[in-house]
Amino acid sequence: MGQETEKIKVSAVSYANSYPFIFGLKNHAVFDQIDLQLDTPADCANKLLSGEVDLGLVPVAIIPQLAESHIITDCCIGADGAVETVCLFSEVPLDEIEEVILDYQSRTSVQLVQLLAEKHWKIAPKWKQADDNFIQDIKGKTAGVVIGDRAFPLRDKFSIVKDLAEEWKSLTGLPFVFACWVSNKPLNAVFVSEFQEALNFGLNNKKESIAFLANGDKETLERYVEKVISYKLDDKKRQAMKLFHDWLSKSL
Repeated sequence: MGQETEKIKVSAVSYANSYPFIFGLKNHAVFDQIDLQLDTPADCANKLLSGEVDLGLVPVAIIPQLAESHIITDCCIGADGAVETVCLFSEVPLDEIEEVILDYQSRTSVQLVQLLAEKHWKIAPKWKQADDNFIQDIKGKTAGVVIGDRAFPLRDKFSIVKDLAEEWKSLTGLPFVFACWVSNKPLNAVFVSEFQEALNFGLNNKKESIAFLANGDKETLERYVEKVISYKLDDKKRQAMKLFHDWLSKSL
């Protein structure tokens, strides 16, 4: 018998938009080859950058920071229009906002909102890094970017809700990619093929993934993963990702 192969360390995002991926991995033989960790996007990014994991569903904003990067699948977390869970929340109109608190769980969205402020909304607020309890500080002329499942209940609580993916499409005419599967080293081609198979299985069983993994309002989450999130990393999304990276390199 040969020596047991060391497992590939994988970080996936813990939000509901990743449930189909997690479900697919947990119900495929490839699961035995990986050490799966569930993290916020920011932690997923940090782990891949530090080499703590080999592969991650990482915020696309950090890809240029990697010494070596390989996009290994044609799956992503994206949206062609509104994404619903990446929003700027405010009590006042955009031109009255003085400060924006940036969600500590995010990497891509905090860059995206600054690009939108500069290029689309033509505003120049102060930017503030969030602490754990920052949502309660979104009031008056202080707005905030909130990402992930925490954004769902806030959509009815603020008079101004700017969906960042929708605003990006208004500006560029393109979809937006928030995260994709990136490794920081070359991975075995057979493993990559099996990993893609597992993701595809999850995407073909989105409703089952919500039933298996979700708590709370499963009907809302089913609609979200089936109708809102766009999981295919196609040519338009790759074009959008390139534009985003180009703008980041020049603006921030």
